[in-house]
Amino acid sequence: MNITNRYISPLSERYASKEMQFIFSSDMKFSTWRKLWIALAETEMELGLPITQEQIDEMKEHVFDINYDVVKAREKKVRHDVMSHVYAYGLQCPKAKGIIHLGATSCYVGDNTDIIVMNEALKLVKKKLVNVIAELAKFADKQKGQPTLAFTHFQPAQPTTVGKRATLWIQEFVMDFEDLEYVQSTLKLLGSKGTTGTQASFLELFQGDQRIIDRIDPMIAEKMGFSACYPVSGQTYSRKVDTRVVNVMAGIAASAHKFSNDIRLLQHLKEVEEPFEKGQIGSSAMAYKRNPMRSERIASLSRYVMIDALNPAVTSATQWFERTLDDSANRRLSISEGFLATDGVLNLVLNIVNGLVVYPKVIEKHLMSELPFMVTENIMMNAVKAGGDRQELHERIRTLSMEAGRSIKVEGKDNDLLERIAADPTFNLSLKDLKKVMDLPRYTGCAEVQVKAYLKQVIRPLLKRNHELLGMKAEIKV
Repeated sequence: MNITNRYISPLSERYASKEMQFIFSSDMKFSTWRKLWIALAETEMELGLPITQEQIDEMKEHVFDINYDVVKAREKKVRHDVMSHVYAYGLQCPKAKGIIHLGATSCYVGDNTDIIVMNEALKLVKKKLVNVIAELAKFADKQKGQPTLAFTHFQPAQPTTVGKRATLWIQEFVMDFEDLEYVQSTLKLLGSKGTTGTQASFLELFQGDQRIIDRIDPMIAEKMGFSACYPVSGQTYSRKVDTRVVNVMAGIAASAHKFSNDIRLLQHLKEVEEPFEKGQIGSSAMAYKRNPMRSERIASLSRYVMIDALNPAVTSATQWFERTLDDSANRRLSISEGFLATDGVLNLVLNIVNGLVVYPKVIEKHLMSELPFMVTENIMMNAVKAGGDRQELHERIRTLSMEAGRSIKVEGKDNDLLERIAADPTFNLSLKDLKKVMDLPRYTGCAEVQVKAYLKQVIRPLLKRNHELLGMKAEIKV
């Protein structure tokens, strides 16, 4: 069949990186199955079963050259994926054929591989997330003193700085980073616990010697690079694990969505703009347009990830006793697609942050159009010092502010509040006196100081701890 005649997931075609796609590939999955069978056979040999090093070596020779054609033909006949792979592996390893998968159930390879794959995927997400934090930190540091209008309810509010606003984005990603590190630190393998989690088959294999049974899981975990296995399980590891992992992805998506919303609004204001390439087209009809395509894509993919988090939660809640199989098809989709979409989101965020454009003149224009209203308390205090009556001045400022506001909204004029105040004898202040009050840094409070402190106390230590992950760039497909 021609590739254009079948469905291809947009996540693999347009959004996710090759690295993340490989982690969820068939080669990664089934070579891990074979590594797990080797770990099991080695453990059983070391604990006294009649398995030879020659058999182990034969298995090791065929970890990556998976005979998919044999698997496919066998699965069509027996309708069982694990046993089809056991059969195919056995054809390549005739000496070891009889000991492959000895004492194990399908979940030994299936569930342990899922944990290993999720752990590898979390490593890649962590790398991208720490680079997002690092690039945003550079932006915040560069823009720490750039005054800008703050907004509450998307209405002009007391000024902040562009850098301070960036720290709000960073802080949410840091929370996600902390969640990721914690959840990843708690991941354990299922181990080899048998059909209902009781290890009954191994009790039989090792003639009821509990001391040997107790060594199986720790030995397998060590061989596969994990510190431990879950102490108890049914046939599968608890699906609660999937819920915790995908919730981390949903948290990252929520943070990215918030970031993308702010960029889209700022781009509308022409204050901050996402990268726009020289030959990029914003609209097929309106040639002048510079649409925030990357930020919109972040919002779109992030919604998918946030909703996807419901899948593992429902799956976890609806499992029956030691296991049911209604989890399998859903998990194949929700976990892999959740990671692929999150990978795409982080690629976009990193790409945007690396190329954010700030327009100080537009920012200043917007700020100066609103600042006269915000400095009225300072003006009133100065007028009192010049001999005015506070109550009378308050009423006059209220009246003049409303008149100036009406002039802006109804007549489309610039803010002339200062001129109106200068012309009012009640204040006894000249326009020159009034403009002295319009010193922008006075109205951003501790914003710049907060940025410096946050970067020094929180971000730089985090980046230092993860310095080996830094230096990543992201390319996106249009």
